[in-house]
Amino acid sequence: MKKILALLMVVLMVATFMVGCTENTAKTAKVVEVDLTQEFYAFGVDKAQPELLAKVNTFIKQIKEDGTLDSICNKYFGEGTPEAVESAQLDESKEQLVVATNAAFEPFEYMEGDKYLGIDMEIAKLLADYLEMELVINNMEFDAVCLSVGQHKCDIAMAGLTINEKRKESVDFTESYYEASQRLIVKSDDTTFDGVTTVEDVEAKLNSLGTDVKVGYQNGTTGQFYVQGDADWGFDGLKVTGVGYQNGSLAVQDMLNGNLDYVIIDKEPATFITESINALA
Repeated sequence: MKKILALLMVVLMVATFMVGCTENTAKTAKVVEVDLTQEFYAFGVDKAQPELLAKVNTFIKQIKEDGTLDSICNKYFGEGTPEAVESAQLDESKEQLVVATNAAFEPFEYMEGDKYLGIDMEIAKLLADYLEMELVINNMEFDAVCLSVGQHKCDIAMAGLTINEKRKESVDFTESYYEASQRLIVKSDDTTFDGVTTVEDVEAKLNSLGTDVKVGYQNGTTGQFYVQGDADWGFDGLKVTGVGYQNGSLAVQDMLNGNLDYVIIDKEPATFITESINALA
């Protein structure tokens, strides 16, 4: 009798393990390969520092023309190796460039330990060197990035910022350095958007699902305004229920946990987040 009970226990444990494995492998995501918007990233400079704006624009032009920007991007999209960037301590007695960012937006800015990585962060280090200044990185919530520069607490915002009239109230934008877009993330086994080829196709399918559909986004980003609708951004909004998160990773994980139906965030972070999560599944 004991042997039979033991055998039943083993079978039960194996069955439980197999079910757990099946659930884990199902918890993956994919990006719908349709650009929902066309955006241009730029850096936001303190309005009280027009000379800094001019210098940064000269710097952007230089790194575009000499291939430096392409080389940095290759570290994150190609075969290059990302380089960590360190932040100095704020010291008003020194010549420092104080950068406002939200280091939860891979591959543009993120952290490993106490070091910063990402396209914007590597550009920030080169910019500080170009200006012969010490780099100080101030990591904060995304909603506060432009505000901190507008309040003269930081010199420049470098956080994957899309140029927009509303943000121009707080900062002076530099020339654009990167073209971006929003993308939709879905569960890997969701076939709703299979075969779509245009933004109109995506929006029509989302809106046909009704307000019971929940779509996540990172607070304060273009994704939020795209979902909710915003006249200043030129977005009509979607007929879904939007849910805000501190960053895209939290939104995608919550989707896979069953609390959201979809997520809309910037294209490159969408790719990095899904690849990272899928690698752990």
